[in-house]
Amino acid sequence: MPITIADFDYIRKLVYDRTGVFLSEEKMYLVESRLGMVAKEAGANSISGLVAELKQIKQQRFNQLHESTVEAMMTNETFFFRDINPFEILKTSVFPELLKQIQGDRTLNIWCAACSSGQEPYSIAMLLREYFPQLARNQVQILGSDISTAMLKRAISGCYAQHEVVRGLPTALLHKYFQQCGKEWQIKEHLRKAIEFRQINLTEPFGSMPQMDIIFLRNVLIYFDVQTKQSILARVRRVLRPKGYLFLGGGETTVNLDPAFELVQFEKGICYRLR
Repeated sequence: MPITIADFDYIRKLVYDRTGVFLSEEKMYLVESRLGMVAKEAGANSISGLVAELKQIKQQRFNQLHESTVEAMMTNETFFFRDINPFEILKTSVFPELLKQIQGDRTLNIWCAACSSGQEPYSIAMLLREYFPQLARNQVQILGSDISTAMLKRAISGCYAQHEVVRGLPTALLHKYFQQCGKEWQIKEHLRKAIEFRQINLTEPFGSMPQMDIIFLRNVLIYFDVQTKQSILARVRRVLRPKGYLFLGGGETTVNLDPAFELVQFEKGICYRLR
């Protein structure tokens, strides 16, 4: 289904207003390819028909069709132990250091923001159980968040297709922490219960949450403009412990965005801390 410039501009504004994600003109082909299915499911015979319906509904409220349209524009690329170096840094440096700081009932708080279908927080949970079994389960709280209700449902279910579990996940961990359900693999219940999943829009106030020792905000800032990146980092700064760690994607940085953060160099890569 072809898309007109006027319809693209409407979709682009809808996505930006809802998520802060900026779609450049180069993404017009992407919008066109992804909205075809949304239009068909809505009973529209063209993208223009879909946009017309969205405009009509918007006069009343933001509804499920708007959500489906916005979610179709989101990039949900993720896999277990993606870009292995951040997990190596956790294992060899960050976790050993943070464990020394835990006293009494002190809880280790970890937040995976924009976690998509949940592979990242589950990877961290497996890492903890494999290398730091001395941590009692009530000493660690892992929060996974995303803006997409569809992705959060998948994350909560912990069900993944064969091609998803063979991508980045060692076979030993697959057999230890998953059970086969038909053609899919499901995270075992004890690991699913170890993670809280919550819908959070990074461009809006985060709501109530504890001070975080570790925040994974990886491969998401690249989709925002400078002003939105700065506002997100400002909110992240307020929920990160003074000695906590912020992990970004390989192509992301706080440099020239927020001077409150400083780069920390490890053998396997980098992350950021508050100055």
